Order: sequence, then structure tokens, then C-alpha cells
Amino acid sequence: MADDDRPQRDDEQPNGVPEESEAGADEARRGRIRYQDAETTTPREPTLAEKRARIAAEKRQEEQRQAEVQAAADKTRKRRRVMIGGGATVGVVALVAAMYSASEYRNEATAVTEFCASNDPNNPVAQDPEKCTPEYAESQGGYVSGGMFFMPMILPGGMMGQPVPQYRYGYTQPGAPAPTPGQTVQGSSFTKPTDSQIKNTRGQTIQRGGFGITNKGGSGS
Repeated sequence: MADDDRPQRDDEQPNGVPEESEAGADEARRGRIRYQDAETTTPREPTLAEKRARIAAEKRQEEQRQAEVQAAADKTRKRRRVMIGGGATVGVVALVAAMYSASEYRNEATAVTEFCASNDPNNPVAQDPEKCTPEYAESQGGYVSGGMFFMPMILPGGMMGQPVPQYRYGYTQPGAPAPTPGQTVQGSSFTKPTDSQIKNTRGQTIQRGGFGITNKGGSGS
């Protein structure tokens, strides 16, 4: 019996509150949602672990940014070096080409011409170029020595005692044209120049000048 002499119900607590009512209140408290206002709610202080993680993340981002800046600078510097090196190479090549072209032009303009002439100290006359070839001398029974073509004393079918003409190479003055066959040679030399560009009467180069390059196409004197 209760203090007020009323019979106590089985579902009733000693304080007179039914068990079902208290259980319903607990359920209501557990299911209630609390809303926070961003303007008035004080944010929670981050923990030490959260602070360390944030600092590490910021450090990684900064290192990555610096690495990207350094890579871009290295790429720009490398490109600049390549451009400078390429420009220097092109400049050197152009300079060498210009010097070579100028030298070649000068050699062409000052080239001497090799021609065939009779070996007459007093009155040399230009001859047909074929008479100053080893083949012609050999066909006449002669030979070549030191740039001079020696013929036999008596040509085949000739008369005894008739002088046999001798031939040798002559060289014009630099830039001067060769005399035509039958023309008296004037102002030319019979000494082969060693440092000049020499051409034959057909315009072919038989000796290079200026760079010390020679070939065996011409005859010596």
C-alpha cells in the first residue's frame, strides 16, 4: 500500500511516475537534434594532432610550389642557353662561310691561267693546248720534264737538221685572260705560281689557292 493508502500499481514508480512515461522521455531526449548557429557558435579548438597535420600539409604544398618554380626557372635557363648557343653557332658558321666565300671570290678574281706556248725565249707564241700534253709529246716521240715538253730532234717524216719546236706551259698575270693560239705572249711568266689559284684555258681549276690545296692536274715548271 502507498503512503496515501492507495493500492500501488505494478507499472508505477515509488514517486508515482509511471515507467512508461519516463521511458518515453528518454527516447525523446535521444532522438532530439541540436542545431548550431555558425554566427553564434564558438568553434572548437583543434587538437594537437590536427594542428600538426595542418602544418605538415601546408609544408608539403609550399615545397611543391617551390619545386614547380625551380623547374620552370631551369627550363627557361636551358632554353636560353640553347638559343644563345644556337645563335653563336649560326654566327660562327655564317662568318666562316662569308670568309670562305670572300676568299673564293678573291681567288677567282685573281686566278692565273695556264696556257701552252712555244719555248722561244725571244718570241714565245701561244699554241693549241693539246701540244702541251704528255700524250702529244709521246705521240711525237718526245717526253715531258719539269713542265717542259721535249720533242725529238727529227720529227717523224721531217727533214734532217730542221729545228723541232718545243713547248711548255706559261702563266698569265693574276686575273688576266690567256692569249689565243698564234698570239705573241706578253707579260706572262713560265714559272708556275705556288700560292695562286690556277685555271686552264677551259676554265677548269687545276690548282687551288689561298688554302694551300693543290692537285696534280697542272704541270710544273
